[in-house]
Amino acid sequence: MEARATAKYVRISPRKARQVVNLIRGKKAQEALVLLRFIPKKAARLVYKVLQSAIANAENNWNMDVDKLIVSRAYVDQGPTWKRVHPRAFGRAYLIRKRTSHITIVVSEAEEGK
Repeated sequence: MEARATAKYVRISPRKARQVVNLIRGKKAQEALVLLRFIPKKAARLVYKVLQSAIANAENNWNMDVDKLIVSRAYVDQGPTWKRVHPRAFGRAYLIRKRTSHITIVVSEAEEGK
């Protein structure tokens, strides 16, 4: 059994968010929460909230044991890009891309042998 949580249209570049998500994949859920508290990146705060939500979903919706949960899957997909224009010299325009992300975290109970 697995529980998931998703944050969509998060205002951070997927490349930056993937750096943080790669650190917690496969770890115990409680260990991942502690790890995220001490990573000095904006993405860590956003991923922390999604992981908390996934743990709460597992506990309340699926009656899973919180102490046995592991982060089985965690990935970041690219969301829509907001395009903005920055004026430049001689009437030119420079395109600014404000990227968004969809962060998904799936937690499941660890097997007895692990």
